Amino acid sequence: MLTANSQACGLSAYVTGAGPSIVFLHSLLSDRGSLEPLVPLLARDFRLVILDLPGFGGSPAVTGGLDVMADRIAEGIRAYCPDEAPLLFGNGYGSFVALATALRHPDLASGLFLAGCGAAFTEQGRGAFRFMAGKAAEGGLETIADAAMRRLFTPEMAEQVQDVVAERRRSFLATDPAVFAQACGTLATLDLRDAVRGLAVPVFACVGELDEATPPAMAEELARLAPQGTYHVIADCAHVPPLQAPDKVAEELRAFTAGLPGRAGAERALTN
Repeated sequence: MLTANSQACGLSAYVTGAGPSIVFLHSLLSDRGSLEPLVPLLARDFRLVILDLPGFGGSPAVTGGLDVMADRIAEGIRAYCPDEAPLLFGNGYGSFVALATALRHPDLASGLFLAGCGAAFTEQGRGAFRFMAGKAAEGGLETIADAAMRRLFTPEMAEQVQDVVAERRRSFLATDPAVFAQACGTLATLDLRDAVRGLAVPVFACVGELDEATPPAMAEELARLAPQGTYHVIADCAHVPPLQAPDKVAEELRAFTAGLPGRAGAERALTN
């Protein structure tokens, strides 16, 4: 269990390891615990800053849309990584927050590793967020917990890792319903396609081949629109690659960071 051991700018985090920093942002349907399998694979060579998104864990919620969330994350990154341009790693909702952060603060990161992301959802995808927000408002998160788990795991996966699914379900039910509804509203209206064309940093857009929450076509579009985009599909994986395929994710992450100018720990010329 990753217990938060640091606090800065209203963001709690689990910080461990040594080396160039990687800042991690978790999924909406989970918490920082879904990133735990990556820790032993990366902490020997990287400094890992695994944040609680605002409204999760020990991080107070913020009021407003994706821009407000991105600005809070940027404040935290500058506090946790004052002399670096770290790599930003996002999964699901966290990947959209990471993308927005890099767009609004182009000097902040050396690159983006985004698992389960895109620049915009289809109308069907938008409808799913509106549906979940509505059901949660009517009857609480318990009414959509099973649907949320199906977005994380295929039925076959869920059968094989029932204890993991149960843990993720408990984590989901601990989410603040208001935070969840706000995030769903943000994702239901998200469209970063024009902005992504001006993205200043390299992007590795990876996706599980079985991901139904953020299907492969979304990651492919993101990589195509980004000036320095790379697209990669992870076989036999759904919406949570750090949990479902940590070895593959760590391997791809190492290869990506090795190709970044100055690597993930490049010094950042502070402008503030």
